[in-house]
Amino acid sequence: MDSTVKTLPPRSFQREKEHSAPRRPSREEAEAAVRTLIRWAGDDPAREGLIETPGRVVRAYEQLFEGYGKDPSSELERVFEEMGGYDDLVVVRDISFFSHCEHHMVPFFGKAHVGYYPSSRAVGLSKLARVTDIFARRLQTQEKMSAEIIQAIDEALKPRGIALMLEAEHMCMTMRGVQKAGASTVTTQFTGIFEGNPAEQTKFLTMLRRPTAG
Repeated sequence: MDSTVKTLPPRSFQREKEHSAPRRPSREEAEAAVRTLIRWAGDDPAREGLIETPGRVVRAYEQLFEGYGKDPSSELERVFEEMGGYDDLVVVRDISFFSHCEHHMVPFFGKAHVGYYPSSRAVGLSKLARVTDIFARRLQTQEKMSAEIIQAIDEALKPRGIALMLEAEHMCMTMRGVQKAGASTVTTQFTGIFEGNPAEQTKFLTMLRRPTAG
C-alpha cells in the first residue's frame, strides 16, 4: 500500500443511550461495593487476605473496562487513500480479545477475524485490532460486539463490504449454568458485497483456515 495518509475529521462513536449516563461512583464507593459482595459471598473483607482486595478489584476494573473511556472512531481517523491499485480482500485474523458478559459479568474471550474490500481508503492493520479491543473492554454480548465493530469500520472506511467472525468461549457456560467447558460460540456478520454472496463468504472463511503442517 502507498504511504499517503489522510486524517479524517474527528467523529464520536458512542453506544446509544435512552437516558443520560448515571453519575460515576467514587473509588471509595466502588471499593465499598466490593466489600459488600465479599460479605455476600460468605467471607470477611476485614481478614488479612482480603483487606486489600477491594482496591485491587477497582484497579483491575479500570483496565478491564477501559473501553468506555475510548472512542473507536479515533483509531480509524488516519487512512490510506492511495493503495497502489490494490482492491482485493484484506483480512486480519486471530485478533485475541477478552471481554465480559453483560448478563453475568464473567469473562468471555476468543479471537476476531476481520476482512474488508477497500473502496477509496484503507486503514493500518493494527487499528482493526485496537477497535476490536475497545469494544471488547466493555460489558458486552458477542452479538452486539460483532455489530459494533462492523459499524465502526463501515463508518470510517466506507468499504465495498465487510466480513467479521468472532469465536469465543463464555465462562457463563463453563463456570456456571450448564458448565460445559470447551464449548465455543461463533458469530458472523457480512455487509456489502458479502451479503447474500456465498462465493465471497466462502472466500473469506477459506482465508481463515490454518495451513496444515507439512
